[in-house]
Amino acid sequence: MHASHIESPMTAAHDSSPLSRPPRVVNDFSIQVATMNGSGSQTANIVLMRSIFQMGVPVSGKNMFPSNIAGLPTWFTIRASRDGYIGRKKEIDFCVAMNPETAKEDARKLDPGAALVYDEPLKLNELRSDLHFYPVPFDKLTAQVCPDAKLRKLVKNMVYDGVVAHLLGIHLEEMRKALFKQFGERKRKAAELNWNAVLAGQDYAANNLRKTDPFAVEPMNRTAGKLIIDGNTAAALGCMFAGVTVLTWYPITPSSSLAEALIAYLGRHRHDAETGAATYAVVQAEDELASIGMAVGAGWAGARSMTCTSGPGISLMSEFIGLAYFAEIPVVIIDVQRVGPSTGLPTRTMQGDVISNALVSHGDTLHPVLFPSNPEECFSMAQDAFQIAEHFQTPVFVNMDLDLGMNNWMSEPFTYPEQPIARGKVLSAADLERLGGFARYKDVDGDGVPYRTIPGTRHSKAAYFTRGTGHTDAASYSEREDDWINNMDRLARKFETLRGHLPAPETEYAPGAAIGLVSTGTSRYAMEESRDQLNRECGISASLLRLKAFPFSDELGEFIDRHERVYVIDQNRDGQLLWLMRLGYSAERIAKLRSVRYYGGLPLDARTVTDQILKQEGR
Repeated sequence: MHASHIESPMTAAHDSSPLSRPPRVVNDFSIQVATMNGSGSQTANIVLMRSIFQMGVPVSGKNMFPSNIAGLPTWFTIRASRDGYIGRKKEIDFCVAMNPETAKEDARKLDPGAALVYDEPLKLNELRSDLHFYPVPFDKLTAQVCPDAKLRKLVKNMVYDGVVAHLLGIHLEEMRKALFKQFGERKRKAAELNWNAVLAGQDYAANNLRKTDPFAVEPMNRTAGKLIIDGNTAAALGCMFAGVTVLTWYPITPSSSLAEALIAYLGRHRHDAETGAATYAVVQAEDELASIGMAVGAGWAGARSMTCTSGPGISLMSEFIGLAYFAEIPVVIIDVQRVGPSTGLPTRTMQGDVISNALVSHGDTLHPVLFPSNPEECFSMAQDAFQIAEHFQTPVFVNMDLDLGMNNWMSEPFTYPEQPIARGKVLSAADLERLGGFARYKDVDGDGVPYRTIPGTRHSKAAYFTRGTGHTDAASYSEREDDWINNMDRLARKFETLRGHLPAPETEYAPGAAIGLVSTGTSRYAMEESRDQLNRECGISASLLRLKAFPFSDELGEFIDRHERVYVIDQNRDGQLLWLMRLGYSAERIAKLRSVRYYGGLPLDARTVTDQILKQEGR
């Protein structure tokens, strides 16, 4: 019976909207579910998103939740895009209003022609007449399938999954598969209860709601072989495959789930086969300063060490990061950025640590920064970071953001790493015996990268002092002017060498394009869709360049030279990526640069980028 309703989603009893039915919009819309924090809606939202994904339709899911207590509003948005766009869509096409506190505001914000599923007692259809209204008696339906009153708040969310499945034409077998995958075999009884709620919602919609909106899901074949995963989990996997042996961390949103995922993976896979002993160490420190101090100490001792944090943590870590830069100690720092300064908006997204991570600590410091844009790159760049840190004996930042780290992304399967772990210029006892000794900070090869030994190497010449003060090539204390200048020049030379060992940018040149767009990280999705909007709506061609790392490679300068104007897309108020570019370019190149900025805390959408570019283009 339920399958037949899905095949004929127009079957219904009464018309719940005064609007006539417009032309169908298939696999190209956004859904917003408005609920309360702590209501258990996350499971229902993931089941809804995964059901569409399993029908072969590209999707992305983004959660906007409060940073403090349960009961406050939370919104989950799902974008379905037949064209494969996975950035946030600014407009909401289909809204499910489950929170009485925000329901009226949620309804008022919708564009005319949007669909609105809502709890019948709220009477949202009295607010306006230009929406497609679908009232549902959620409490009544929930009570019918859930005798336990204590569980009804949680089960209620699955009722709207059933309603939406019917209205959009989502196959029930896919929803059942997604639901039981979410609960797992150990919670089969709970899954059955929730499945009954889905069926109750579907039956009610089939018998009582007449579909008038244009939005529909139809099977495609655009997700075969792909998976859904968040960036923090992907980065944790990358760190494990990189051979991390020490994780030190202090909980902070939005990076905590990265550490938690890594701890789970290490506990499952990293034990000695004979003794069962852990081959790794994890320390939850008392604060961020302690965590980076331990990570730096572990890096000096020869471990592949890391910490993960967010902007406020970086601020506290700055002095130890400067020590690691100057004493030349490898360490990886994954920064899942959030809105700042200060405590800011802990559960909103931003790319506001671009300048701070490139330059963090006092004096003359420069740090390599990697910019992943999707889970695949979270996985691969986590591995790259450890290789770079050890090769160049320096802190390496991986700049993610909350949108990438905590939200759901469609991804290709990860490629098993083939590159062997490389420790860089590490001298063994045999090397020292052959050489007769070494000078810790001497530039032997002309690339600025010195040789090092790992504590415990059994040779009398292996030992050296690690110093955060002025020193000679041999690591002895010095305040001589020439020693200081020699060391700082060598560090700068090492940084220039590093430029050629970082992931190269991705470029897409449009023939004859006068303008170019530049972005990093998750901004790429708004940039790519904006390029298509500019072309489709205004006939403007634009080339694209996505930066994957700082320091910038020569490709960026060449990209600027080939265009009349270059729009640099930033998810921060001050245009930090643009600032960083200005530091290293001539006046002629700087004159071509324009700024596109968004800093409201939501994931960047294409329409915001397009509107700003058109305004600056005088269009």
